[in-house]
Amino acid sequence: MNGKEILTVENLSKTIDGVKVLDNVSFRVNKGDKIAFVGESEIANTTLFKILMEEMEPDEGTFKWGTTITTSYFPMDNSEFFNGCDLNLVQWLGQYTEETTETFMRSFLGRMLFSGDDVFKPVKVLSGGEKVRCMLSRMMLYGSNALVLDQPTNHLDLESITAVNNGLIDFKGNLLFASHDHEFIQTIANRIMEFVDGKLIDRLCSYDDYIAEQREKALASR
Repeated sequence: MNGKEILTVENLSKTIDGVKVLDNVSFRVNKGDKIAFVGESEIANTTLFKILMEEMEPDEGTFKWGTTITTSYFPMDNSEFFNGCDLNLVQWLGQYTEETTETFMRSFLGRMLFSGDDVFKPVKVLSGGEKVRCMLSRMMLYGSNALVLDQPTNHLDLESITAVNNGLIDFKGNLLFASHDHEFIQTIANRIMEFVDGKLIDRLCSYDDYIAEQREKALASR
């Protein structure tokens, strides 16, 4: 595998509760790909992401990240990062880095709109949206060049969505993300993937183009 390869997925299959959510899925991620996983099958998206992050085993198939790739994962359910945690935001973020000066932490928290005394709030009193922003600060801290995000805009208000949106538009690495937010997908993604009955539809295009293409197909098949 050469240094330019990012991710190769070959023949992944996974059955959950008797339903084949991934059915012989293969694709290759290219440099600069920002891939949106769209459509109704949230469980297929989450299952794929968990397999790629080694939180779940596939029934069949393999995947391989490139040797130069470092990944960071935003799970749909982030409760395990906050439950029973008595730390404030600065201390919480400090768990994930060796550089723990307050100024350094504030620079990452500030990008996700935490400022002033906000950074001393205990994480256990944070709202759903604030927890999402914490998780995104943590991802930025890692400086990974491939991000996997499962529904990052859930629980966020418009200002926060805009901050995340702009950050991901500017992001120079690779993205694999699932979202139901039309504007968010349209402004970030240059490749669209959708699972239909476990099979993958893969298109190199914008989200608006993809929707138009699917609509034409539906009309043609009537």
